[in-house]
Amino acid sequence: MVTGPYLLVIFGLSILFLLLTIIRFKLNPFLALILTTILTGFAVRMPLIQITDSMASGFGNTLKGIGLVIGLGIMFGKILSDSGAMKQIASFMIRKFGAKNATLSIGLTGFLVSIPVFFDAAFVILVSLAKNVSRLSKIPVITLVTSLAIGLIASHNMVIPTPGPVEVGNSFHVSMGLYVFFAIVISIPAVLVGGWLYGVFLGKRDPEVEPEDTNSDVKEKEIAPTEGLSIFILLLPIFLILIGSVASLALNEVSTWSNFFEFIGNKNVAMFISVLAAIFTLYRYMENGVNDSITEAAKGAGMIILITGAGGSFGYLINQSGIGNYLVSTLTDWNVSILFLGFLLGAILRGALGSSTVALVTAASILGSLVSHVGMQPIFIALSICAGGMCLSLPNDSGFWVVSRFANLSVTQTLKSWTLGSSIAGLVAFVLIYILDKIF
Repeated sequence: MVTGPYLLVIFGLSILFLLLTIIRFKLNPFLALILTTILTGFAVRMPLIQITDSMASGFGNTLKGIGLVIGLGIMFGKILSDSGAMKQIASFMIRKFGAKNATLSIGLTGFLVSIPVFFDAAFVILVSLAKNVSRLSKIPVITLVTSLAIGLIASHNMVIPTPGPVEVGNSFHVSMGLYVFFAIVISIPAVLVGGWLYGVFLGKRDPEVEPEDTNSDVKEKEIAPTEGLSIFILLLPIFLILIGSVASLALNEVSTWSNFFEFIGNKNVAMFISVLAAIFTLYRYMENGVNDSITEAAKGAGMIILITGAGGSFGYLINQSGIGNYLVSTLTDWNVSILFLGFLLGAILRGALGSSTVALVTAASILGSLVSHVGMQPIFIALSICAGGMCLSLPNDSGFWVVSRFANLSVTQTLKSWTLGSSIAGLVAFVLIYILDKIF
């Protein structure tokens, strides 16, 4: 297999080829991802059987984590939309916060929700809300989606109890209380700049609002679910996941109650319970019937699941090719500040490996052993890794395709809003970390 600097050249050419096939030649993203994965395997001289095994493993591992969430999330959103619940929630938000503040409220909502809930599940749950707010407030949909997505990824990457920040904190043996405090202090300005302000900037150049749903008659309904019921159903999966997270920390790990709460707090089970709850409470408001909505949602889920899984295949093969290990060995040899090295390592590993969690865990395992040899606060080195992990979400990241497909954004729009927006947020977070390290 290929080793050394040529690995980086191959990686760069692979990303370029993928983007060209999708953007320039309009090839379906699923087919483009599979083609790029195979060609990348050829380029690094990976054995043919390993190429096929990596494709299958990457596809399966990715969908094992988020496949059910995607399918159930599409059904959940469709039921909320067809029943009129999403319109009720959007109207409530605009009335309470004002149309001018809708973008900010969406971003902060995303930030809070993603503390207990994984990014993919939270985005699936809330993206329909962002679209409905766009319809009612006439705010560009790319503005609201950017604010939502950056709010979600900031807390997902910086604030425990998501696994990436937890593992980073453990590797550096930091006080979890201070870790959470500084993470929140740093994350909120990052969300405001990378999500809110940058989202508004994008909206001025791409002013398209979410179109009216011509497949649903909920806009003309005289009977609709109450705002309270609509909000309760929307937040139900979030509450269930939060309860599971809190209970697992507060109760004995082997107790019956702990197992029960961990079960209902599992993101897949929480989404399934929420779909059932939505059906039983909102079916009377659905003119076309529940089964029609679920069938239509299932049709839309197929391509999203294929594209997301193919993104996982590409990322897994990139990891198996040795690109990640070469990056690690190269960066650790550079004579740079360990604070900057943490940020850079987190960012480049995110770009190379796709998964932000894998990037954070890998970077922390490398730099954690070096903390005792440098005269710096370990908490800020840990946070710099988390900030770096927000950057460079490329098409080998399954989250890239979750944002693109669920928000109905083109690849170009996704690069502008999601990839660049999260990178801006990560840079803002690192600047604040650098300042705080000088102060403390």
